[in-house]
Amino acid sequence: MEFGEKSAKLVDYLRFQGIGEKVLDAMLRVPRHLFVPPNVREEAYIDTPLPIGYSQTISAPHMVAIMCDLLDLRVGQSVLEVGTGSGYNAAVMAELVGSTGHVYSVERIAPLAEFAKKNLMDVGCANVTVMLEDGSGGDFPHSPYDRICVTCTAPDIPQPLIEQLKPGGLMVIPVGVAFQQLYLVKKDADGTVHKDIKGGVVFVPLIGRYGFSDG
Repeated sequence: MEFGEKSAKLVDYLRFQGIGEKVLDAMLRVPRHLFVPPNVREEAYIDTPLPIGYSQTISAPHMVAIMCDLLDLRVGQSVLEVGTGSGYNAAVMAELVGSTGHVYSVERIAPLAEFAKKNLMDVGCANVTVMLEDGSGGDFPHSPYDRICVTCTAPDIPQPLIEQLKPGGLMVIPVGVAFQQLYLVKKDADGTVHKDIKGGVVFVPLIGRYGFSDG
C-alpha cells in the first residue's frame, strides 16, 4: 500500500474517533512519513508514537489530532509549540493557521531542531520558525500567542507560558509524572485562567528551568 493510501486510511480511522474535518484535512496535507527516520518510515501511518532518536518520540497521530482539535486553531493565529521533535506537529498546526499565521517552535536538542528544520523545508512549510533553546519558559520575544501547544509533560503548568498566552487564548499541556493528564488552559479576556482536564496521556518529560531537571 502506498503512503497516500495509508494516510487516507489513518484519517478515516481518526474521523471515526470524532476528530473534526478541519484537522483531518490538515493531516492529509502533511506527509507523516517524511517526519520520521527511514528505519520506521513504513510504520508512519500506524496510530502509535515512533522513536525519532535522543530518547524522543513523534506523538501518535490521534494525539496530534486531539491536541489540534482542542486548540481550535484558526487562520492567521500566532502559535507557540514547546517541543518541536521532528517537526510534524508544527507542520499540521501550520496548515491550520495558514500562510498568514505562524508557528514558533522551541526544541532543546540541537540535532532534532536541525532534523525538524530539514523536514519542514522538504515539505515546503514556510510559516514555522524552529528555535534551539529551553522551551519550558516559552519564548517571550514572539509573545503573546493565540495558542500554545506543549508536547512534553510538565510537573505543573509553567507560569511563563500562562503569561505569554493572549487574553482569549488556549493552551494544551500534559502535566504529571507516572500519571499524566492533558490540560486545556483557557485565558479569559480579563486574564482569568481556567484549567480543564481532558484525559490521561503519556508524553516524554519537559526538561528545563520550568520543567524537570535533566538527569
